[in-house]
Amino acid sequence: MDNFIVELVVNQINLLIVIVPVLLSVALLTLLERKVLGYIQFRKGPNLVGPLGLLQPIADGLKLFIKENFKPSSASNFLFYISPLIFFFINVFLWGVAPFSESGINLNLSFLFILAISSLSVYALLAAGWASNSKYSLLGSVRGVAQMISYEVSLSLVILPVILLIGGWGLSSVVNLNLYNIWLFIPCFPLFLMWYISCLAETNRSPFDLAEGESELVSGYNVEYSGAPFALFFIGEYANIIFINLISVVLFLGGGSPLSNIVLFNLLLVFKLIILVVSFLWVRASFPRIRYDQLMMLMWKGILPFTLGLLIFYCFLILLLINVPFY
Repeated sequence: MDNFIVELVVNQINLLIVIVPVLLSVALLTLLERKVLGYIQFRKGPNLVGPLGLLQPIADGLKLFIKENFKPSSASNFLFYISPLIFFFINVFLWGVAPFSESGINLNLSFLFILAISSLSVYALLAAGWASNSKYSLLGSVRGVAQMISYEVSLSLVILPVILLIGGWGLSSVVNLNLYNIWLFIPCFPLFLMWYISCLAETNRSPFDLAEGESELVSGYNVEYSGAPFALFFIGEYANIIFINLISVVLFLGGGSPLSNIVLFNLLLVFKLIILVVSFLWVRASFPRIRYDQLMMLMWKGILPFTLGLLIFYCFLILLLINVPFY
């Protein structure tokens, strides 16, 4: 019993070791996004609060958390305040299975866990829109849920051929594969392309940020939120962006590559992660927001048939490789 308590405490400490840097990286990601967009648009971005604007995320966070919270008088109190917390903890909880040595949860079915837990965030979005008792919020939440559910289908279909290639549902299987410096990005480039587009839609990033389209939905599901509840939605969304890019690096870009030094391994992993995150920001600066019917058309008549075809193709390819005799 004592050993169980000690192990539980150690796992919780390890989980905090992962979560605290995640929260700090979310703050730095907001600064990076504004800086990248600023330089792409020939302006400097935030540069007044602290050296090079490094304290701007702290100022923004303090402003949000000390700001007065407003709630519509007809809103459902419990669901209105619990939805941001659920959304935040779901997206942070996913970091427990991150492929780091300090990760607090060790699962053999990591990919299945990620797909199952990440899909629960749609309930928080739907509850936030419904509990606000506003037609704008409800419309934004319904459209956001439809978008997330649609592209989770393609994410699942993209993962299946990769699972067959690596021979396991755990992130540890991919990490072991990375020790041989095998980048699945090369043989699975069509899968990576579908995965990248689906990740943009899954994380509500441009050009698929229809759930937050100011011009048509005022501000989507979170239009009635302000202060700390809005900040929880914001932090959860950006933590999900970093996490989904981390999974992309581990799956397709060789993770940290075969380095015996764990520090260099993690540094190379972070470097690849930053490149993918910057590519998300680059896409935001380059492409306009598409219409909702175009979004659904792209998924159900474009990506879904293509991913099904790729799944069948890679299944046949694996069967052929298994049956080919090697002398």
